[in-house]
Amino acid sequence: MSKKLLLSIIVVLLITNVATMLLWKNDDTNEDIVDDAEIDTNKPVATLGDSEISYQEWMKSLQNNYGKKELKNIIDHEVVRKLAEENNISISEKVIERDIALLTTMQGLTSEADLKELEEKWRKDITYRYQLEALLAKDINVPEAEVQAYYTKYNKQYQFSESLQFSHILVSTMDTAEKAYKELQDGASFSLLAKEYSIDEDTRESGGYLGFNSVHTEFLPSNYFDIAEDLEEYSYSEPFVTSNGVAILYLHKSLPDITFSYEELKPFIRNELALQSANQNLVADPLWKELDIEWVYGE
Repeated sequence: MSKKLLLSIIVVLLITNVATMLLWKNDDTNEDIVDDAEIDTNKPVATLGDSEISYQEWMKSLQNNYGKKELKNIIDHEVVRKLAEENNISISEKVIERDIALLTTMQGLTSEADLKELEEKWRKDITYRYQLEALLAKDINVPEAEVQAYYTKYNKQYQFSESLQFSHILVSTMDTAEKAYKELQDGASFSLLAKEYSIDEDTRESGGYLGFNSVHTEFLPSNYFDIAEDLEEYSYSEPFVTSNGVAILYLHKSLPDITFSYEELKPFIRNELALQSANQNLVADPLWKELDIEWVYGE
């Protein structure tokens, strides 16, 4: 994988992780959030014996630690959104789907609902990153010969191959497989049944989880992919015979091939090379001067 593409993926993950930390209050600690309307700002928010912590001290601490960074982040996104709109910069849906697919393969087992929520966050972050890249690069000249040479060398790294996320229960006999299958139909957990019945020592403790697999892999029986063709996502197969025993296959997620021509990748490669030649970091600061921005932290 090219260093530039790998860096782009890491940037998305970092953005996503930061966003997750900033949104901590929406997760398990939700029950501990106090509605602002319930807080008397004239009274201390905490007392420690004879000591008190005032509401104003608390707010100042929050602002000092998180306020400026979070406000700048909001402004950066709005700057990029407005300038992208003014410059008619739109991002190919195909490129966004490719990046979402790459990030999806980096996840472990994720519920359908949780993955949908992640994809929504990723989509916003990916769109922001590519629009920012395009805005920063728009006035930098890059010879087409360089773009073509880069594509020739690295184009395979921009393509995405079909990938399927599997779990399985592998047993020795059809009788055992049918017993496990009946328990599945009665509502038993696939993961727990894999831990109970599976003879695959490499995956049994992880509930039969096989991760994401390319159709070109040599580590799984070929008929796994044949069976998967008839499965919907988040569903399991009937028992079937494999070269290793009798299996029940669970398809978590199916990601299709996403391939690009030179013309489709050309603007994105050009932007990458432009920023690289200008030694320009992927930050929105240089764009602020294009808009009339005033904020509480001054210039």
